[in-house]
Amino acid sequence: MFVQSLERGLDVIRSFNEECPRQSLSEVARRTGYSRASCRRLLFTLEALGYVGVDGREFFLQPRILDIGYSFLTSLPFRDIVEPFIQDLSDKVRESVSVSVLDGSDIVFVSRVAASRIMTLSLSVGSRLPAYCTSTGRVLLAAMPVTDQRRHLGSRPLVALTKFTLHRESDILTELEKVAKRGWALNDQELEIGLRAVAAPIRDSTGRTVAAINISTPVGRTNLKELREELVPQLLATTQRVNSILAKR
Repeated sequence: MFVQSLERGLDVIRSFNEECPRQSLSEVARRTGYSRASCRRLLFTLEALGYVGVDGREFFLQPRILDIGYSFLTSLPFRDIVEPFIQDLSDKVRESVSVSVLDGSDIVFVSRVAASRIMTLSLSVGSRLPAYCTSTGRVLLAAMPVTDQRRHLGSRPLVALTKFTLHRESDILTELEKVAKRGWALNDQELEIGLRAVAAPIRDSTGRTVAAINISTPVGRTNLKELREELVPQLLATTQRVNSILAKR
């Protein structure tokens, strides 16, 4: 049975973000589309449970809210295994390395080793990016049947974030077919000008793709030939080691 009050409570929590870390009751009502009375009850309930704090007329999230996300991270069967491997990979290639999973039409970072600040975007565990124009997203989408790929691609606008972004569904589907055949994905400045990335899949004991490991590098530091001949082999060696461990679990 669907519990609407739970849905509304989660919407209230999601209304807080980097741009709106503190909100009045009216602001929460406006951002969620719920009435002030409903938001007042939800906020006071969340406050009583320790997930929301209040300072005068402003509400804000409390650190306890991290328990919800931490429960998800600790439930991932591969996270404890993969973290030392991505740290080792980052040390070897001297680039940022991330692990992401698919959530709807987005990828979500579940682990990350940042070697340097190479993006204007600030990325950390929990950050989301569109799957269709990221290397990890394409690895995760490529593992699906074409009907599921079309469903995911059709669930959000496909926009050109840069002049290099593939944003026509037919072009993306063609690229996903290539990714599935070669076992890794390349993104050349499609998410952000000046950024290149490669990704490869993490598979569970059944062979199902459950996540992807990604290496990001600035254009000025790594050309496409170096990316393919130096970074991709290192990436694939890492995912093969992780996958061999997961295959035995």
